[in-house]
Amino acid sequence: MSALPAGNLPDNAFEPVTAERRVQQLTRPSLSYWQDAWLRLKRNGRALMSLYIIVALLVFTLIGPLVWRVDPASQDVDQVSQAPWADRTAVVVPPYRSWDSAPTAELQADSKPLTLQLAEPATTQAVRVTWTAEPQASGYLIYRNIMLPGPEHDLGLPLGELIGSGQTRFEDRLDLDPMRYYYSVVPLDANGAEMAPGPPLQVDVTRVITEELAITRGLVHEGTKLADGDVVRLALHPFGTDYLGRDLLARLMYGARVSLFIGIVAPFFFVILGILYGSTAGFLGGAVDSLLMRFADFVIALPFLLFMILFKIAFGIGPGESGIMPLLVALVVLSWPGTARLVRGQILQIREEAYIAASRLLGAKTQYLILRHMIPNTLGVILVTLTFAVPSAIFTEAFLSFIGMGVAPPTPSWGSMCNDGLKTMLTHPHELIFPALFISITVLAFNLLGDGLRDALDARMRSRE
Repeated sequence: MSALPAGNLPDNAFEPVTAERRVQQLTRPSLSYWQDAWLRLKRNGRALMSLYIIVALLVFTLIGPLVWRVDPASQDVDQVSQAPWADRTAVVVPPYRSWDSAPTAELQADSKPLTLQLAEPATTQAVRVTWTAEPQASGYLIYRNIMLPGPEHDLGLPLGELIGSGQTRFEDRLDLDPMRYYYSVVPLDANGAEMAPGPPLQVDVTRVITEELAITRGLVHEGTKLADGDVVRLALHPFGTDYLGRDLLARLMYGARVSLFIGIVAPFFFVILGILYGSTAGFLGGAVDSLLMRFADFVIALPFLLFMILFKIAFGIGPGESGIMPLLVALVVLSWPGTARLVRGQILQIREEAYIAASRLLGAKTQYLILRHMIPNTLGVILVTLTFAVPSAIFTEAFLSFIGMGVAPPTPSWGSMCNDGLKTMLTHPHELIFPALFISITVLAFNLLGDGLRDALDARMRSRE
């Protein structure tokens, strides 16, 4: 083919060459370190559920008292140690009258000696019992039990002693609850020795209230007229009441403020102190590092309870007074070495990285290197440490309040509530179950969240997925 003369080429002599380019498409979007950690945390069901529980506890603590407006110190004397599932009805009765002016039932003439009988229906106002006289008795002892007495004659609580009066009746008005009681009478011989007791009397007590009290306590609408025998419902206590008639739900809310305040504020301060101390020791290294860590080992060896007592004396906290501030100071002063040792180990590893050496060559100062590079790169470990420190502080507060060295009544805290509930554990277990359950759920939730954060913030886990 002959060559075309220069300058006479047609316009279509050169055509653009198109080539298909294969562009690599990413199968997953580019994520930052924290975005990737959040995605892995969401895939951990236990950690995510624990996070929801912690948020619910914070709502319960901060917003709960705004919704449930009940004073945690107010007492409902009609519902003392009342379980949440107990009956709240009360029968309207006339005001209390002395036994001499009230009609009573008489015993049958052919009744056997020491035959107990109710003189009138048993109510929370009074239980009145009568019995036939024992010919050889010089007096009587009256007992009340919440269980049927056995062959060992475990008759229960002694209520009264009738000596030489020949009286064969007794009125019980001592802390009567709407429940079943067993009354027993023991005759005394001429020398005052106890004789064989009579058969126990089973008594079912009915809760009653007067019209005046029902109106005064707001159980009925103003202007409502009540007749004897009408039934009213007492105030609602969703979690029941304690041994003084105080609302357990309100006390749990206010107690959560104390427990979570100590459990969050104290770890925050001693973790910050441990971060600064450990990062300084790890960055400086050498003899300074050795000296600082030996002091940290010395602090770890100090007895916590001894220093708690010393701080209470220093703050002027006497017996029976709440020691919230000494507890905070003791936790902050004695709990930081664990965080310091952990952060120091991370700093020793990070300071050998290439980007730290490059920053030094560019003239970065020590303070800048620690605050800008080292501490942010240990933030994942710090968060995990904080989540594990919170339940430890909550448990420490609960333990100290339980033994009477932390928060003291009437200030509510979960630990002091457990201490109060222990006294009535056998008869009214709900007073111990609810605060113990809140402590267990909170500690478990923070531990599971810390375990999930440890996996989510581990950079090595990211390369395996």
